[in-house]
Amino acid sequence: MSLYYFDHAASAPRRDEVTEAMAPWMHGVVGNPSGSHRAARAARRAVEEARDVVAAFVGAKPGGVIFTGGGTESCTLAVAGAAQAHRRHHERTTLVVSSIEHHAVLDAAHMMARDHASVEVREIGVDTDGVLDLAALYDALDDTVALVSVMCANNETGVLQPLSAVAAAAQARGPGHVMTHSDAVAAAPWLDLVDSTAGIDAVSLCAHKMGGPVNSGALVLRRDVAIDALMPGGGQERGRRGGTVDVAACVGLAAALTCVEAERRRGHEQVRARQARLRAGLSALPGARVTVEAAATLPGTVHVTFADVASDELLFLLDQEGVCASAAASCSSGAAVSSHVLAAMGVAASRARGSLRLSMGHETSDDDVTAVMNAVERALARLAAETGPSR
Repeated sequence: MSLYYFDHAASAPRRDEVTEAMAPWMHGVVGNPSGSHRAARAARRAVEEARDVVAAFVGAKPGGVIFTGGGTESCTLAVAGAAQAHRRHHERTTLVVSSIEHHAVLDAAHMMARDHASVEVREIGVDTDGVLDLAALYDALDDTVALVSVMCANNETGVLQPLSAVAAAAQARGPGHVMTHSDAVAAAPWLDLVDSTAGIDAVSLCAHKMGGPVNSGALVLRRDVAIDALMPGGGQERGRRGGTVDVAACVGLAAALTCVEAERRRGHEQVRARQARLRAGLSALPGARVTVEAAATLPGTVHVTFADVASDELLFLLDQEGVCASAAASCSSGAAVSSHVLAAMGVAASRARGSLRLSMGHETSDDDVTAVMNAVERALARLAAETGPSR
Protein backbone atom coordinates (compact mmCIF):
# COMPACT_ATOMS: atom_id res chain seq x y z
CA MET A 1 0.00 0.00 0.00
CA SER A 2 1.23 3.49 -0.85
CA LEU A 3 1.71 5.98 1.98
CA TYR A 4 0.35 9.50 1.55
CA TYR A 5 1.86 11.65 4.26
CA PHE A 6 -0.26 14.75 4.92
CA ASP A 7 0.72 15.42 8.52
CA HIS A 8 3.80 17.61 8.14
CA ALA A 9 2.39 20.07 10.69
CA ALA A 10 2.65 17.31 13.30
CA SER A 11 6.12 16.14 12.31
CA ALA A 12 7.84 16.54 8.96
CA PRO A 13 9.74 13.66 7.30
CA ARG A 14 13.37 13.48 8.45
CA ARG A 15 15.68 15.02 5.86
CA ASP A 16 18.69 13.14 4.54
CA GLU A 17 20.80 16.26 5.05
CA VAL A 18 19.86 16.27 8.73
CA THR A 19 20.75 12.61 9.21
CA GLU A 20 24.13 13.13 7.52
CA ALA A 21 24.93 16.23 9.56
CA MET A 22 24.05 14.51 12.84
CA ALA A 23 25.85 11.23 12.10
CA PRO A 24 29.32 12.23 13.42
CA TRP A 25 27.75 13.23 16.73
CA MET A 26 25.65 10.10 17.20
CA HIS A 27 28.38 7.57 18.04
CA GLY A 28 31.83 7.28 19.50
CA VAL A 29 33.49 10.12 21.38
CA VAL A 30 31.26 13.18 21.64
CA GLY A 31 32.85 15.70 23.94
CA ASN A 32 31.01 17.86 26.43
CA PRO A 33 30.91 21.34 24.85
CA SER A 34 31.63 22.86 28.27
CA GLY A 35 34.98 21.08 28.54
CA SER A 36 38.46 22.20 27.48
CA HIS A 37 40.13 19.21 25.77
CA ARG A 38 40.15 18.72 22.01
CA ALA A 39 37.01 16.53 21.92
CA ALA A 40 35.14 19.14 23.95
CA ARG A 41 36.44 21.94 21.73
CA ALA A 42 35.26 20.10 18.62
CA ALA A 43 31.81 19.68 20.16
CA ARG A 44 31.69 23.32 21.21
CA ARG A 45 32.70 24.44 17.73
CA ALA A 46 29.84 22.40 16.22
CA VAL A 47 27.35 23.86 18.70
CA GLU A 48 28.50 27.43 18.07
CA GLU A 49 28.36 26.97 14.30
CA ALA A 50 24.81 25.70 14.70
CA ARG A 51 24.03 28.70 16.92
CA ASP A 52 25.17 31.02 14.15
CA VAL A 53 22.79 29.34 11.68
CA VAL A 54 19.83 29.58 14.06
CA ALA A 55 20.54 33.23 14.83
CA ALA A 56 20.76 34.16 11.16
CA PHE A 57 17.51 32.32 10.40
CA VAL A 58 15.62 34.60 12.81
CA GLY A 59 17.72 37.73 12.40
CA ALA A 60 19.29 37.85 15.84
CA LYS A 61 22.75 37.73 17.35
CA PRO A 62 24.21 34.29 18.18
CA GLY A 63 24.35 35.21 21.86
CA GLY A 64 20.55 35.35 21.87
CA VAL A 65 20.12 31.69 20.88
CA ILE A 66 19.15 29.33 23.70
CA PHE A 67 19.08 25.68 22.63
CA THR A 68 16.17 23.74 24.14
CA GLY A 69 14.72 20.25 24.06
CA GLY A 70 12.02 21.25 21.57
CA GLY A 71 9.30 23.78 20.85
CA THR A 72 7.31 23.15 24.03
CA GLU A 73 10.30 23.80 26.25
CA SER A 74 11.15 26.89 24.24
CA CYS A 75 7.65 28.34 24.68
CA THR A 76 7.55 27.40 28.37
CA LEU A 77 10.91 29.04 28.98
CA ALA A 78 9.73 32.24 27.30
CA VAL A 79 6.39 32.45 29.11
CA ALA A 80 7.17 31.07 32.55
CA GLY A 81 10.73 32.43 32.55
CA ALA A 82 9.52 35.95 31.78
CA ALA A 83 6.79 35.72 34.41
CA GLN A 84 9.22 34.52 37.08
CA ALA A 85 11.66 37.33 36.35
CA HIS A 86 8.91 39.97 36.32
CA ARG A 87 7.11 38.93 39.49
CA ARG A 88 10.25 39.31 41.62
CA HIS A 89 10.15 43.06 41.07
CA HIS A 90 6.42 43.77 40.63
CA GLU A 91 3.35 43.30 42.78
CA ARG A 92 1.27 42.16 39.80
CA THR A 93 2.28 40.23 36.69
CA THR A 94 0.01 39.87 33.67
CA LEU A 95 0.58 37.49 30.77
CA VAL A 96 -1.30 38.37 27.58
CA VAL A 97 -1.78 35.51 25.12
CA SER A 98 -4.04 34.84 22.17
CA SER A 99 -6.88 32.36 22.67
CA ILE A 100 -5.59 30.20 19.80
CA GLU A 101 -2.07 29.65 21.09
CA HIS A 102 -0.58 26.18 21.19
CA HIS A 103 -0.99 24.57 24.61
CA ALA A 104 2.76 24.98 25.10
CA VAL A 105 2.03 28.68 25.60
CA LEU A 106 -1.44 28.50 27.13
CA ASP A 107 -0.57 25.84 29.69
CA ALA A 108 2.62 27.62 30.73
CA ALA A 109 0.73 30.88 31.25
CA HIS A 110 -2.10 29.29 33.22
CA MET A 111 0.39 27.26 35.26
CA MET A 112 1.98 30.49 36.45
CA ALA A 113 -1.43 31.98 37.31
CA ARG A 114 -2.41 28.80 39.15
CA ASP A 115 0.78 28.68 41.20
CA HIS A 116 1.13 32.39 41.95
CA ALA A 117 -1.71 34.63 43.13
CA SER A 118 0.08 37.69 41.75
CA VAL A 119 -0.02 36.36 38.18
CA GLU A 120 -2.98 36.89 35.83
CA VAL A 121 -3.59 35.59 32.31
CA ARG A 122 -5.53 37.60 29.74
CA GLU A 123 -6.58 35.74 26.61
CA ILE A 124 -7.23 37.81 23.49
CA GLY A 125 -9.89 36.55 21.10
CA VAL A 126 -9.85 36.17 17.33
CA ASP A 127 -12.29 36.73 14.47
CA THR A 128 -14.05 33.97 12.54
CA ASP A 129 -10.96 33.45 10.38
CA GLY A 130 -8.79 33.08 13.46
CA VAL A 131 -6.98 36.44 13.23
CA LEU A 132 -6.12 38.25 16.47
CA ASP A 133 -8.42 41.04 17.70
CA LEU A 134 -5.94 43.93 17.80
CA ALA A 135 -8.36 46.34 19.51
CA ALA A 136 -8.77 43.85 22.35
CA LEU A 137 -5.00 43.49 22.56
CA TYR A 138 -4.52 47.23 23.00
CA ASP A 139 -7.23 47.27 25.68
CA ALA A 140 -5.50 44.46 27.57
CA LEU A 141 -2.15 46.22 27.90
CA ASP A 142 -1.43 48.06 31.13
CA ASP A 143 1.48 48.60 33.52
CA THR A 144 1.20 45.06 34.95
CA VAL A 145 1.85 43.29 31.63
CA ALA A 146 5.14 41.39 31.50
CA LEU A 147 4.67 39.45 28.29
CA VAL A 148 2.58 39.34 25.12
CA SER A 149 2.72 35.99 23.31
CA VAL A 150 1.11 35.62 19.87
CA MET A 151 2.02 32.82 17.49
CA CYS A 152 3.35 33.62 14.04
CA ALA A 153 0.94 31.20 12.36
CA ASN A 154 -1.60 28.84 13.86
CA ASN A 155 -0.59 25.20 14.00
CA GLU A 156 -4.11 23.91 13.24
CA THR A 157 -5.46 26.26 10.57
CA GLY A 158 -2.22 27.81 9.27
CA VAL A 159 -3.61 31.34 9.67
CA LEU A 160 -0.97 34.08 9.86
CA GLN A 161 -1.11 36.56 12.72
CA PRO A 162 -0.37 40.35 12.57
CA LEU A 163 2.92 40.28 14.46
CA SER A 164 4.06 43.72 13.34
CA ALA A 165 0.93 45.20 14.92
CA VAL A 166 1.45 43.10 18.04
CA ALA A 167 5.00 44.43 18.35
CA ALA A 168 3.80 48.01 17.82
CA ALA A 169 1.17 47.63 20.55
CA ALA A 170 3.77 46.39 23.03
CA GLN A 171 6.29 49.06 22.08
CA ALA A 172 3.65 51.74 22.62
CA ARG A 173 3.86 50.95 26.33
CA GLY A 174 7.45 52.21 26.26
CA PRO A 175 10.76 50.76 25.10
CA GLY A 176 11.53 47.48 26.83
CA HIS A 177 8.50 47.57 29.14
CA VAL A 178 6.65 44.61 27.64
CA MET A 179 8.41 41.51 26.31
CA THR A 180 6.94 40.03 23.13
CA HIS A 181 7.16 36.35 22.22
CA SER A 182 6.05 34.39 19.18
CA ASP A 183 5.69 30.66 18.76
CA ALA A 184 7.05 30.32 15.20
CA VAL A 185 7.12 26.52 15.19
CA ALA A 186 4.39 26.19 12.54
CA ALA A 187 5.61 29.17 10.52
CA ALA A 188 9.33 28.39 10.35
CA PRO A 189 9.16 25.89 7.45
CA TRP A 190 7.44 28.49 5.26
CA LEU A 191 8.06 32.11 6.26
CA ASP A 192 11.03 34.45 6.32
CA LEU A 193 11.23 34.90 10.09
CA VAL A 194 13.74 37.73 9.78
CA ASP A 195 10.89 39.74 8.29
CA SER A 196 7.82 38.07 9.81
CA THR A 197 9.01 38.35 13.42
CA ALA A 198 11.14 41.49 13.02
CA GLY A 199 9.67 43.41 15.97
CA ILE A 200 9.33 40.42 18.31
CA ASP A 201 11.73 40.01 21.23
CA ALA A 202 11.69 36.20 21.56
CA VAL A 203 10.96 33.51 18.95
CA SER A 204 10.44 29.78 19.51
CA LEU A 205 11.60 27.12 17.02
CA CYS A 206 11.27 23.34 16.82
CA ALA A 207 13.42 21.09 14.62
CA HIS A 208 11.13 18.14 13.87
CA LYS A 209 8.47 20.32 12.23
CA MET A 210 11.13 21.10 9.60
CA GLY A 211 12.51 17.62 9.02
CA GLY A 212 14.98 17.82 11.88
CA PRO A 213 15.31 15.68 15.02
CA VAL A 214 12.75 15.51 17.80
CA ASN A 215 13.66 16.98 21.18
CA SER A 216 15.52 19.81 19.50
CA GLY A 217 14.53 23.47 19.48
CA ALA A 218 15.58 26.96 20.40
CA LEU A 219 14.40 30.17 21.98
CA VAL A 220 15.93 33.08 20.09
CA LEU A 221 16.16 36.47 21.81
CA ARG A 222 16.56 39.70 19.86
CA ARG A 223 17.33 41.77 22.94
CA ASP A 224 18.55 41.10 26.45
CA VAL A 225 15.17 40.42 28.04
CA ALA A 226 14.74 39.25 31.62
CA ILE A 227 14.07 35.50 31.66
CA ASP A 228 14.66 33.19 34.60
CA ALA A 229 16.13 29.78 33.87
CA LEU A 230 13.58 27.04 34.51
CA MET A 231 16.40 24.46 34.61
CA PRO A 232 19.21 26.09 36.57
CA GLY A 233 22.57 24.49 37.17
CA GLY A 234 25.86 24.48 35.34
CA GLY A 235 25.51 27.85 33.69
CA GLN A 236 25.07 26.45 30.18
CA GLU A 237 23.36 28.57 27.51
CA ARG A 238 24.54 31.74 29.23
CA GLY A 239 22.76 30.80 32.42
CA ARG A 240 19.32 30.57 30.85
CA ARG A 241 19.14 26.78 30.52
CA GLY A 242 21.23 24.38 32.57
CA GLY A 243 22.31 20.94 31.39
CA THR A 244 24.78 19.57 28.88
CA VAL A 245 23.93 20.65 25.37
CA ASP A 246 23.07 17.86 22.90
CA VAL A 247 25.52 18.44 20.06
CA ALA A 248 23.67 16.23 17.57
CA ALA A 249 20.37 17.96 18.30
CA CYS A 250 21.87 21.40 17.73
CA VAL A 251 23.56 20.32 14.51
CA GLY A 252 20.34 18.68 13.30
CA LEU A 253 18.31 21.82 13.94
CA ALA A 254 20.81 23.92 12.00
CA ALA A 255 20.81 21.47 9.08
CA ALA A 256 17.01 21.53 8.93
CA LEU A 257 16.99 25.34 8.95
CA THR A 258 19.52 25.42 6.12
CA CYS A 259 17.26 23.17 4.01
CA VAL A 260 14.18 25.25 4.82
CA GLU A 261 15.99 28.46 3.87
CA ALA A 262 16.97 26.97 0.50
CA GLU A 263 13.38 25.89 -0.16
CA ARG A 264 12.05 29.32 0.74
CA ARG A 265 14.46 31.02 -1.63
CA ARG A 266 13.29 28.75 -4.46
CA GLY A 267 9.70 29.63 -3.62
CA HIS A 268 6.58 27.81 -2.53
CA GLU A 269 4.54 28.28 -5.72
CA GLN A 270 4.01 24.57 -6.34
CA VAL A 271 2.92 23.98 -2.76
CA ARG A 272 0.52 26.94 -2.99
CA ALA A 273 -0.95 25.50 -6.18
CA ARG A 274 -1.49 22.12 -4.53
CA GLN A 275 -3.00 23.81 -1.51
CA ALA A 276 -5.49 25.66 -3.73
CA ARG A 277 -6.35 22.48 -5.60
CA LEU A 278 -6.83 20.52 -2.40
CA ARG A 279 -9.03 23.21 -0.86
CA ALA A 280 -11.19 23.38 -3.97
CA GLY A 281 -11.52 19.61 -4.22
CA LEU A 282 -12.43 19.12 -0.58
CA SER A 283 -14.88 22.04 -0.47
CA ALA A 284 -16.87 20.39 -3.28
CA LEU A 285 -17.52 17.28 -1.17
CA PRO A 286 -20.87 16.82 0.65
CA GLY A 287 -21.06 18.68 3.95
CA ALA A 288 -17.56 20.16 3.60
CA ARG A 289 -16.51 23.67 4.60
CA VAL A 290 -13.01 25.10 4.34
CA THR A 291 -12.27 26.57 7.75
CA VAL A 292 -10.45 29.75 6.68
CA GLU A 293 -12.12 31.82 3.98
CA ALA A 294 -10.32 35.15 3.84
CA ALA A 295 -7.19 35.25 5.99
CA ALA A 296 -3.69 34.50 4.71
CA THR A 297 -2.43 31.03 5.59
CA LEU A 298 0.75 28.99 5.41
CA PRO A 299 1.24 27.29 2.03
CA GLY A 300 1.19 23.73 3.29
CA THR A 301 -1.95 23.61 5.45
CA VAL A 302 -5.55 22.89 4.48
CA HIS A 303 -8.15 22.72 7.25
CA VAL A 304 -11.72 21.66 6.60
CA THR A 305 -14.74 20.56 8.62
CA PHE A 306 -17.51 18.14 7.67
CA ALA A 307 -21.10 18.12 8.90
CA ASP A 308 -22.36 14.96 10.62
CA VAL A 309 -18.91 13.34 10.60
CA ALA A 310 -16.65 12.36 13.49
CA SER A 311 -12.96 13.06 12.92
CA ASP A 312 -11.78 9.83 14.50
CA GLU A 313 -13.99 7.76 12.19
CA LEU A 314 -12.83 9.69 9.13
CA LEU A 315 -9.17 9.40 10.10
CA PHE A 316 -9.56 5.66 10.70
CA LEU A 317 -10.88 5.13 7.18
CA LEU A 318 -8.19 7.38 5.68
CA ASP A 319 -5.51 5.45 7.54
CA GLN A 320 -6.80 2.25 5.97
CA GLU A 321 -6.09 3.82 2.59
CA GLY A 322 -2.58 4.87 3.58
CA VAL A 323 -3.41 8.52 4.25
CA CYS A 324 -1.66 10.07 7.26
CA ALA A 325 -3.58 13.13 8.48
CA SER A 326 -4.90 14.60 11.71
CA ALA A 327 -7.92 16.32 13.18
CA ALA A 328 -6.00 19.14 14.83
CA ALA A 329 -2.83 19.41 16.91
CA SER A 330 -1.04 16.12 17.59
CA CYS A 331 0.05 16.77 21.15
CA SER A 332 -2.58 15.05 23.28
CA SER A 333 -1.24 11.48 23.39
CA GLY A 334 -3.80 10.42 20.81
CA ALA A 335 -6.80 11.55 22.87
CA ALA A 336 -9.76 12.94 20.95
CA VAL A 337 -10.29 16.40 22.39
CA SER A 338 -12.22 19.37 21.08
CA SER A 339 -10.19 22.11 19.42
CA HIS A 340 -9.85 25.28 21.46
CA VAL A 341 -8.76 27.00 18.24
CA LEU A 342 -11.99 26.24 16.40
CA ALA A 343 -14.01 27.16 19.49
CA ALA A 344 -12.27 30.54 19.65
CA MET A 345 -13.13 31.09 15.98
CA GLY A 346 -16.79 30.44 16.69
CA VAL A 347 -16.97 27.16 14.78
CA ALA A 348 -19.99 25.19 15.97
CA ALA A 349 -19.17 22.11 18.00
CA SER A 350 -21.13 19.95 15.57
CA ARG A 351 -18.78 20.98 12.77
CA ALA A 352 -15.63 21.07 14.87
CA ARG A 353 -16.05 17.38 15.71
CA GLY A 354 -15.65 16.66 12.00
CA SER A 355 -12.42 18.58 11.46
CA LEU A 356 -9.59 17.45 9.21
CA ARG A 357 -6.12 18.98 8.84
CA LEU A 358 -4.05 18.05 5.80
CA SER A 359 -0.53 19.46 5.80
CA MET A 360 2.00 19.08 2.99
CA GLY A 361 5.66 19.56 2.21
CA HIS A 362 7.74 20.25 -0.87
CA GLU A 363 7.94 16.56 -1.66
CA THR A 364 4.14 16.27 -1.85
CA SER A 365 3.14 15.55 -5.46
CA ASP A 366 0.08 16.27 -7.60
CA ASP A 367 -0.62 12.54 -7.57
CA ASP A 368 -0.56 12.59 -3.77
CA VAL A 369 -3.17 15.35 -3.74
CA THR A 370 -5.37 13.44 -6.17
CA ALA A 371 -5.09 10.27 -4.11
CA VAL A 372 -5.99 12.04 -0.89
CA MET A 373 -9.01 13.82 -2.37
CA ASN A 374 -10.28 10.51 -3.71
CA ALA A 375 -9.65 8.80 -0.38
CA VAL A 376 -11.58 11.47 1.53
CA GLU A 377 -14.48 11.21 -0.92
CA ARG A 378 -14.62 7.43 -0.53
CA ALA A 379 -14.40 7.67 3.26
CA LEU A 380 -17.26 10.17 3.41
CA ALA A 381 -19.38 8.00 1.16
CA ARG A 382 -18.72 4.98 3.35
CA LEU A 383 -19.61 6.89 6.52
CA ALA A 384 -22.81 8.17 4.92
CA ALA A 385 -23.79 4.65 3.85
CA GLU A 386 -23.17 3.27 7.33
CA THR A 387 -25.18 5.96 9.14
CA GLY A 388 -27.82 6.73 6.52
CA PRO A 389 -30.56 4.27 7.53
CA SER A 390 -30.62 5.51 11.13
CA ARG A 391 -31.25 9.12 10.15
